[in-house]
Amino acid sequence: MDAFLAALEASAFAEALRTSFVAYPLVNAFHILALGALVTAVILLDLRVLGGLRSVAGEPFIALMRRVALLAFAGAAVSGFLLFSVRPIDYAGNPAFLAKLALIGLAVLNFALLAHSGRGRGRAEAPSMRVAAVLSLVFWPAALVAGRFIGFVE
Repeated sequence: MDAFLAALEASAFAEALRTSFVAYPLVNAFHILALGALVTAVILLDLRVLGGLRSVAGEPFIALMRRVALLAFAGAAVSGFLLFSVRPIDYAGNPAFLAKLALIGLAVLNFALLAHSGRGRGRAEAPSMRVAAVLSLVFWPAALVAGRFIGFVE
């Protein structure tokens, strides 16, 4: 694993991010934008599943928020990987980073279960979906907070 991390840190794109005055801040800004879109879409999705936002048609809104969340997650994952590549050895040992990854793993698993439990039922209010929505409201913001601690924990 150390060899992989060292190779990643020595890669051309990691070096470009470290040395460019513009690249790293732009990737970082995109990461923040993607995270904002992801967490916003997930929270809106969860609130609708839990019975809020009744003025919005349930299933079309849920389908839209799922697509937005998936697209935002993809952007956050790619930009996050690029940011990670700048100092992967340091980040791999950072407890806040490891907590963030664990929380993202739980959130993604929960999202997959949420998406699966809603299929074929035609009801966003299924009990399993409500439980998944509550867990989602915990996991995603917790991952966001853990990510903010990465720079302050060693």
